[in-house]
Amino acid sequence: MTGRKTRERLVVALTGASGAALGIRLLERLRERGEVETHLVVSRNAERVLRIETGWTAARLRRLADHAWSPDELDAPIASGSFRTRGMVVVPCSIKTLSAVANCFAADLVARAADVTLQQRRPLVLVVRETPLHLGQLRQMVLAAEAGATILPPVPAFYARPRSVTDLVDQTVGRILDVLGYDDPRLRRWRGG
Repeated sequence: MTGRKTRERLVVALTGASGAALGIRLLERLRERGEVETHLVVSRNAERVLRIETGWTAARLRRLADHAWSPDELDAPIASGSFRTRGMVVVPCSIKTLSAVANCFAADLVARAADVTLQQRRPLVLVVRETPLHLGQLRQMVLAAEAGATILPPVPAFYARPRSVTDLVDQTVGRILDVLGYDDPRLRRWRGG
């Protein structure tokens, strides 16, 4: 026995909804922590959104993760429930991905890893960024929540008095980490009026 602590694994997926900066910041925060082994999946549409919104390439994003998988790699370790993880975050989560997760339609690695996460009763956080929402989309959120997912829209916490987009991104990422049980000293909590 070496006494070396095994790092927890966390799956992070970016899909084609707007909000790529949230995924970048989450990966940066997890890398800073050093105690989390990240497994990244970036959908094809997410690669395009990433480039448009941030100027980042998928290759640059993948360098923030410990392991990166193609959405087509359905034989990746994260596609199996026997591969133990702390959970999974889909940030941002497109309505297409939400619908796949809610209906157990594992057409790609993002949806398969999410399905396995729910199957194993591990935390699954879906950062759905669409607005406004119609009834069909809301019903998909209900189905995903009933299966065990946490729906975490990136809603601004104005009590934190954000001064920039970076502040808004940091607050949302802090909320994601909080839901997963990680302390984030940058998260500004409500302290009363």
